[in-house]
Amino acid sequence: MTQPRRLGTGIGWRPEIAEAVERMPGIDWVEAVAENLCPGHLPESLLRLRGRGVTVVPHGVSLGLGGADRPEESRLTALAERAEALGSPLVTEHIAFVRAGGALTASPSLEAGHLLPVPRTRDALDVLCENVRIAQEALPVPLAVENIAALISWPGEEMTEGQFLYDLVDRTGVRLLIDVANLHTNHVNRGEDPSKALDELPVEAIAYVHVAGGFERDGVWHDSHAHPVPRQVLDILADLASRVIPPGVLLERDENFPDPGELERELGAIRVTLTKARARVVTPSGTPAGPRSGEAAALASDTPGAAGSRAADVAVGTRQRLALGQAALLSALVAGTPVPEGFDRGRLGVQARALAAKRADVVAKVAAELPEILGDAYRPAFLTYAQGHPMSGGYRRDALDFAEYMLLAGHPEDAETRRRLRAWWLERSGPTPPSQRPTARLARATRRVLLRR
Repeated sequence: MTQPRRLGTGIGWRPEIAEAVERMPGIDWVEAVAENLCPGHLPESLLRLRGRGVTVVPHGVSLGLGGADRPEESRLTALAERAEALGSPLVTEHIAFVRAGGALTASPSLEAGHLLPVPRTRDALDVLCENVRIAQEALPVPLAVENIAALISWPGEEMTEGQFLYDLVDRTGVRLLIDVANLHTNHVNRGEDPSKALDELPVEAIAYVHVAGGFERDGVWHDSHAHPVPRQVLDILADLASRVIPPGVLLERDENFPDPGELERELGAIRVTLTKARARVVTPSGTPAGPRSGEAAALASDTPGAAGSRAADVAVGTRQRLALGQAALLSALVAGTPVPEGFDRGRLGVQARALAAKRADVVAKVAAELPEILGDAYRPAFLTYAQGHPMSGGYRRDALDFAEYMLLAGHPEDAETRRRLRAWWLERSGPTPPSQRPTARLARATRRVLLRR
């Protein structure tokens, strides 16, 4: 493993703050959500930043490397295309699962619409390592994977987060994207000590660091990315930076954007935190410490079972065991099925409500006409719909399914509002590739006839 590229201080690029980011002083790099970019039609703002020499890193959210299935070739191809279009030095994804069900479980496929934690077990680690290797082979640049925030814990876990990440790096040579806000979230929600996690994980493998805000409600920390960075998160950043100089640090903000001056002050607080921490990190010779002399690199490149060698394929039974557990959990969260044994019922309820709320928010963004048409009735109607209708496709499909659900149920009651919703649905549902099942073709044709009336 070569030393990670020096990135500096950056900010998450979002369309809502694109102009402000371009004007911010001292921005060395930006990160953009990969799924929101089209390689042939990159936003002009990103092109201008690249023209000025600002590095752009695509950050994936839908690959599901921690899922029981192998990564989809089409998703890997899309991520590779974005990296090449942006001239990126690396790409990043998450240690999470985002969908479950399907062929391995002989059950319907379900989408979480969110990053969910993988169990820290040997089975899950075996599957994750193979999925990471598959991704590494398909991508034109190095991959770094991120620790996620979680509201819930899996029963029967066999490793701490630090041990899990250490073994992942040891076996694959993958780099790490460490989110210190997520370490704080897991401290509040799962009682995990951030300092212990930093003690155990290979900090030399860090590609860069995320810093973000959140809020606490009823003893649960919500990693919102919509609130100011709290002191506790900066303290964890200082702890990390006192151990190793991170190649890059990035401020994340996804919504509820403050004025540019507030974002610049948060970036300033990050820089001050790093400067103070680095001043305390010195070698015996008195020079600032960098990554230790390749301990993680040696693990990644020289030891048996690391990135340079190919382990045997994960047994089908291992993937099936993981698939059954993940499907049962996701079904309980989005379809109202019984809570799997060993999980905290209260925490699963909090997570289920958070998933439904996120679905409502994202659908309102990708189909902005729906809250415009339905007004104040949109959100309660969508949350009612979400209780019995798990997401099985992307958010755009979810928006169409919600509108269809409303119309077939005779809602909204106001005739003019219902006419506008019907017109919106008919315009966007369009023809789809015909199903091979006659009953599915008949059902779709019947729904379209009913909804035209």
